[in-house]
Amino acid sequence: MKDKALYFSGWLLLVAAGFGLGEGATLALTGTQPSTVVPSQESGRVVRVVDADTYDVLAGGVVYRVRLLGVDAPELDQPFGHQAADSVTRLLGPARPVLLGRRGVDLYGRTLATVRLPLAGGPALALDSLLVVRGWAWAWDPKRRVAGRSAQQATAVAARRGLWKCGAAGVLTPRQWRQFNYKNKRRYGVGCTW
Repeated sequence: MKDKALYFSGWLLLVAAGFGLGEGATLALTGTQPSTVVPSQESGRVVRVVDADTYDVLAGGVVYRVRLLGVDAPELDQPFGHQAADSVTRLLGPARPVLLGRRGVDLYGRTLATVRLPLAGGPALALDSLLVVRGWAWAWDPKRRVAGRSAQQATAVAARRGLWKCGAAGVLTPRQWRQFNYKNKRRYGVGCTW
């Protein structure tokens, strides 16, 4: 009987996590207090920029395919995709150290992570915020964990930086872009001129 109760409580936790009922439901089911453990950060360096929000990072002798958390950048075949990727490539450089905070794995096998750029004599800069402020990515923070993320994007749009160069009216998100077929991508893939 004890095994059935354990099985059932485990199943309830899985359902709560799967349906995104949040931390409160999980805490109510487990009866534990939330932990304030911050994921450890490890040193590494970017060996390849796949696109503006996906990188190959060498850390601890292992190369991780990293998908940056907190942003959604244009695809390479999308307008401004190459410019965003080139901006990240110039920013990171082959010898620039980064701090990698791994948070899990997505459906495609990529490591979900935060990437921070250490500065001499100052705090490390979050790469996701830097991309949003420069206008090369959309802020993506559905649980509103990062204060000011939407304000960063609003500032970039108002200043017409990066992909907001021609204004916000005709800009398609990467999610919308991926749903297009070839014909629609050719029609909307022009973007504004540089």
